[in-house]
Amino acid sequence: MDKENSNINSYNHSINLLERKTLVITGVKKIENFDNLHFLLETTMGFLIIKGEGLELIKLDTLAGNVTIKGTINSLDYVLETAKKKEDSVFNRLFK
Repeated sequence: MDKENSNINSYNHSINLLERKTLVITGVKKIENFDNLHFLLETTMGFLIIKGEGLELIKLDTLAGNVTIKGTINSLDYVLETAKKKEDSVFNRLFK
């Protein structure tokens, strides 16, 4: 594991949602994919799927693992890493 990933892994994972319009997430390792309807993030606690409308990436701090997203947030879902085959099919359907 390189130095940058070890720094992110040492951070706590948290989600702060303000009025369903501003989402601040800590403990983000990687943004896998995103568009104005979905975000797929790899966090220290597993993969997180965010669904909404008019979503946009406002802030990305790769060193600290912080992400800020604005838009209307409709759902937050964690995907289990143990179901890797199911994840792949879910991710493929989400981001076609």
